[in-house]
This record gives sequence, C-alpha cells and structure tokens, in this order.
Amino acid sequence: MTFLEPLQTWARNDTWIVVIGALAAMACALPGCFLLLRRQSMMGDAISHTSLLGIVAAFFASHYLVKLGVISAATEPLLRHVAMCLGAVVVGVMSAWLAESLQKLGNVESSAALGVVFTSLFALGLLLIRAVADDVHIDPDCVLYGTIETSVLETIGASDVPRAALVNGVVLIVNLVITVAFFKELRLSAFDPALATTLGISVNAMHYGLMGVTAMTLVAAFESVGSILVVAMLIIPAATAFLLTKRLTVMIGLSLLVGVLSSVLGHLAALTLPPLIFPYFGMPDVHDASSAGMMAAAAGMLFIAAMLFGPRYGLASQVLHHLRMQVRIAGEDVLGRLYRLGETANGSSLGDELNRRQIVRQIVAKNWVSRFATWSLGRRGCVTGRGDELHLTDQGRDAARHLVRSHRLWESFLAKHFVLGEGRFHDSAEQVEHFLDGELLAELDHDLDRPGVDPHGRAIPGS
Repeated sequence: MTFLEPLQTWARNDTWIVVIGALAAMACALPGCFLLLRRQSMMGDAISHTSLLGIVAAFFASHYLVKLGVISAATEPLLRHVAMCLGAVVVGVMSAWLAESLQKLGNVESSAALGVVFTSLFALGLLLIRAVADDVHIDPDCVLYGTIETSVLETIGASDVPRAALVNGVVLIVNLVITVAFFKELRLSAFDPALATTLGISVNAMHYGLMGVTAMTLVAAFESVGSILVVAMLIIPAATAFLLTKRLTVMIGLSLLVGVLSSVLGHLAALTLPPLIFPYFGMPDVHDASSAGMMAAAAGMLFIAAMLFGPRYGLASQVLHHLRMQVRIAGEDVLGRLYRLGETANGSSLGDELNRRQIVRQIVAKNWVSRFATWSLGRRGCVTGRGDELHLTDQGRDAARHLVRSHRLWESFLAKHFVLGEGRFHDSAEQVEHFLDGELLAELDHDLDRPGVDPHGRAIPGS
C-alpha cells in the first residue's frame, strides 16, 4: 500500500502526461527504426542536438519580428512553431550534409566527422541561448530536459486537449503515412542501397528525407522530453525491437509498443519510486522525479530486459540454448557409446561384462553434464538401469543407431572426397554426427552408393 499510495492521487494531468510521452515516443520510434537499420543511430543523436540551433534561431527570429512590429503578438505563437519546425528540418539536413562532406573532403572517419558537426552546432545553439537569454525568457533546463509535466497545462482553445498531445499526435500520423507510403523505398535503401539505385530509387533522397523527418519529429517531441532525452525515444525503442525480431514490420510494431510502455512505466516510476528510495539516502522530502527522465530510464530497462531475456537473441536465451545443446550432445554421446559397446559384446568375445561396466561408469561420471544427460535419457525412456547397469531401450537403440549411422556415413564421405589422415575422419565425425538430419543422410548415402561399412571396416547401420 505504501508503494501504491502516490497513485491514489492520479488525476487528469497524469493521464495526459502518459499520453504525450507515448505519442512522442511512438513518433520518434518510426524514423528511429530506419536509422538503426541504416546504422545511423548516432546521426539521430546528432540531429537531436544540432536541431537545437535551428529551433533557437527560429524562436528568436519570431520574437524579434514581433518586437519590430512585422507580425502581431497574436499570430506569433503559430508562426513560432512553424518556424521552429522548419529551422530544425533545415539544420538537421544540413548536419547530415556537413558530416558527409567532412568525411569525403577531409578524409575523416565517419564517426569523427559526425562528432565534429554534432558538437560544433550544438555548442553554437547553447551559445545562442546564453547570449540572448536575458532578452528573451527561455529556460536552458527546459531546452535540455523538457517540460512534460507542465505541457499538459497549455490546452487548445476551450478544449481539454493539451497542445503537445495534438502536435505529437499529428507528427505520429504523418510519420505513419510516410512509412506506409514509402515503405518499399525505405526498406530497400536501408538493406540494399545498390539494388535500390538499380531499381531507380534515389538513395540520397531517401537519406536526406529521413533526416528531415527525424528533425521534424524531434521538434514535436522537444517540449515533451527535451533535446537530450529525446534521443532515448528515438533510439531505444527501435533497438529493443531489433533484439526481439528480424522482421521489419514486426520490429516497427514492437518499437511502437515499447514507446508506449516506456511512457506508462516511466511516469508510474516517477510517482512511486522516489518516496521509497530517497529516504534511505537522507532525503525524505523527495516525493517524485522527472517523468521525462524516468520514461527514458524505463526505456533503458526494457532494452536491458530484451537484451537478457529476448526469446532468440537474449543473453539468457543463448546461455539456455547452449546448455540444452550441451546436454543433447552429451546424451547422444552416451547413446552412441552404449550402442558401440553392444556391437563389441555381440561381435566378439572381448565384450567382458566387468570391462563394460567400467566403461559405462566412466561415461556417466564424466562430468555433471553427462550425469544430467543420462538422467534425462532415463526420463525419456531411452535407457534403463542406473550406474554401470545402464542399458539401451528400443527407443534409445533407434536414436543411437541414427547417431552411429551419421558418424560412419560422414567418415565414409570424407574418405571418398578428401585426402586426410585416418584420425581426422573420426574427429570431424564426432562433431558433425550431432547435426545431420535424415534428408542430408539420404544424400550422403546416395553419393556413396549405399556403403555397407565405413573406412575402418565397421558396419554402417541401416536407415
């Protein structure tokens, strides 16, 4: 109840904060997906900072036009937002052009060229703010960190809809329309620029168009999350979705979902976590945190979760897959050794029972993976008995026969087509035998004219 107590005061403004954050995140995620696929995520980071120069320049220009009497104060807000959008788009495209030109003409590495342009234009924007901040009321903290908590107070006319929600919603719709209309062109230019050029698609037009759309989107999200935190909305949802799927359409949908979840979880964390955490640091008066910052932190946590627990490429999934493969290979090795021991016992008088028990004991007790694999084989009904009394069942004998057949057919294939030492045949077959399916075995059998024995003279089990 202590954890949920701050949520009892949930109001209309909290809902609109989440809506604005979600709309901004989704609008940024759409161009962010294609920036990520084009390996230009840092270009989005650079534009989010260099656009500050265009935004500030447009803001001051509209202010001084009012001061000079060129436009009225009533029309200045509308003109200001249009000018800020255009200024950001111009500077964003100019940033991309400058970085590419610096890379080509100055023979500078791409990331270094981007770093020069990024830091220079961003510093120029901050310098412009500092130079005239006394003449025009503008808060540098708002420029950097956003004002999502207070953006809900500026509504449109007599309605209860915040202007930030409308602006971000319109940009989201525009980005969706552009993505659907130019999906083929954007996809081809991202994955295969050479093929796109061959098909008559202008890769440069797609590149600078994407930079312009990115800059326009950043302006819409600028008031909500600020120039710094907008990078999280631009890159993290797309990067998170990229870890979860390799299909572009699914990736776009997942990035939108991650953006919404980041907004919801971020604002909830901003309300609930500070009262629980900060008293332990001697700051009991801290009752909430920046919603925009917590949204970025929530996006980062979702990315970490995808990186660790993604169903296919997550670190935990890869470790689990590796362990499963180890157990499977160890189990198949046990089946293969038991099958070969049975061949020895049936084919000659050397199959001494005591010797067999000793070999079985060594197989099972080799390591914990072998012990677990043997236990798993017993659960699946492939072996019976325990310890050195281990024997194959009919099901286990069929699986072992397939494994031994794979081993000996592969040895025969290598002996026919490659000049290798005899020991090299066995070492290679020990590894490959675990990954040959029935179709490939049939092809090997056909290529070798259905051999009856392997290069060592041992019988190859039938299919």
